[in-house]
Amino acid sequence: MAEAAHRLAARGHHVEVLTTCAKSHFSWANEFPEETFVDGDLNVRRFRTVTKRRRIAISNIEERLSRGDKLTKEQESVWLNERFKVPGLYLYLLAQKNLYDAVIFSPYLFWSTLACSEIVKEKSVIMPCLHDESYAWLDVVKKTLTDASALWFLSEPEHQLGHRVAPEMSSLHDVVGAAVTIPESYNPGRFMNEHKLERPFILYAGRREEGKGWNELLKAFSGAIATQRFDIDLVTVGVGNPMIPEGLRDRVLDLGYLSSSELPNAFSAASALVQPSRNESFSRTVMEAWLAKTPVIASAHGEVVTWHCERSQGGLTYADRFELTECINLISNNKELAVRLGENGRSYVLANYTWDKVADKMEDSLFSLFAVNNLSYTKEKRQR
Repeated sequence: MAEAAHRLAARGHHVEVLTTCAKSHFSWANEFPEETFVDGDLNVRRFRTVTKRRRIAISNIEERLSRGDKLTKEQESVWLNERFKVPGLYLYLLAQKNLYDAVIFSPYLFWSTLACSEIVKEKSVIMPCLHDESYAWLDVVKKTLTDASALWFLSEPEHQLGHRVAPEMSSLHDVVGAAVTIPESYNPGRFMNEHKLERPFILYAGRREEGKGWNELLKAFSGAIATQRFDIDLVTVGVGNPMIPEGLRDRVLDLGYLSSSELPNAFSAASALVQPSRNESFSRTVMEAWLAKTPVIASAHGEVVTWHCERSQGGLTYADRFELTECINLISNNKELAVRLGENGRSYVLANYTWDKVADKMEDSLFSLFAVNNLSYTKEKRQR
């Protein structure tokens, strides 16, 4: 959302960012100062989080959600309010809501969206980043998506999920997608040399945690190399402890967190990007790999990435470790196929997910909302 804010500001909109002092979405601890500052053409206001938790109550509710149990209204309230709150943000919006023509919230999952969007329903735009998970089916989520004045979805499968979650959502909704920045150049050889990588590799880029499919990928890759003696490693980059089993440490290589300037080289050096996550509303890493003309191997259980692979003809999908083995073999042994998949993927991203295209869709949605609210701000006036 930060990049979207910059892009909209560059088009002549006055944009403010209201955010928290937290750095981690796990702890929500206040690691940044509470302050207002200028970042380029944006005014940024940070508000402190309050993270006093009834851990036993939250644990019991999370256990019920994992079983698929229906929560009572009181249990939903505990789930919403006992993880973290941002009372300063709430009070600020309550006092200053008339300053804004639209207030964009993202993602759906947190108090900052579910509680604060209630204050500005008539001008709220929610980019939910929905997954088909237990949280999405809570009554408070249904109410928030129904009450929003406009909704921005990242993919068609997420859009369809939104209709199932909130059948009476606003007619002002659209699949705006998300955009990725196109690197100026790629240097795969430098990446291989700097990290002393000698064998071809498939790449996992992202959070190394169970919810992103990392543990499943480790098991599947372990089974793949046990049955097929292919000369290819798994390289992982990102945050979180990868917890690589001792028996895999010569084939699974952790490079930790990479800078934004180094990531394009990692994508271009990989034989393929592997995306094991079932819970994606877009998958930026898939788009970044495709921009580097690197094919994608994705879990067939992830509806959104499977949709991208089918539309683009830029990737292969696997349902289990046996199919993962076949996908790796295909990419390794059929260079013509790998090149074609990568080129298809890059063409797909350039056709759908550049900043010009995505910002156009965001603007069109905002102007529709302004018209509903009888505001005279139009694209033509902004351009003048």
